[in-house]
Amino acid sequence: MADYPAHLVHEHRLFDGRTVTLRPVRPDDSARMQAFLAGLSDENLYLRFQKWIGAPSEKLAQYLTDIDLDRHMAFVCVAGAGRDAPIVGDARYNVNPDGASCEFGVMIADDWHSTGIAGLLMDDLISAARSRGLKRMEGLVLATNSAMLRFARGLGFKVETAPEDRTTAYIVKELLP
Repeated sequence: MADYPAHLVHEHRLFDGRTVTLRPVRPDDSARMQAFLAGLSDENLYLRFQKWIGAPSEKLAQYLTDIDLDRHMAFVCVAGAGRDAPIVGDARYNVNPDGASCEFGVMIADDWHSTGIAGLLMDDLISAARSRGLKRMEGLVLATNSAMLRFARGLGFKVETAPEDRTTAYIVKELLP
């Protein structure tokens, strides 16, 4: 595992005056990650994982927080500062077997939608992927998730219907330097 990239930690003041901290996820975030997932609506969880999941398990929270920071990178947004600040957003990528592209996902707490934190997290994630030398970022989105498709287009992703499954859209962004 690579050393924790503390240089990527930064605070940001939102337009509504609240301060958030964006940073790479840490293994000690497991309990906060489980609380974050447990606080998401069923719909939000379904849109992210594309299937119905029950109560988020400790095992899932550990998987999402114990990452190698090379082939699996994740950023969290916490409300405020300090070790006990709750996680309100998460964005991550996993490097694909080709070593040149990655699949990404983003989740925002229900009551933090439309605050701008998804864009902040994605800016950090895209920058990290570029720094890692990745050429392309891609994802699968439910075709009915119009908010995510609009958001992805705003970030410069191309949106295509997945030919093998018309209920899913394929989104892709070339990561030019």
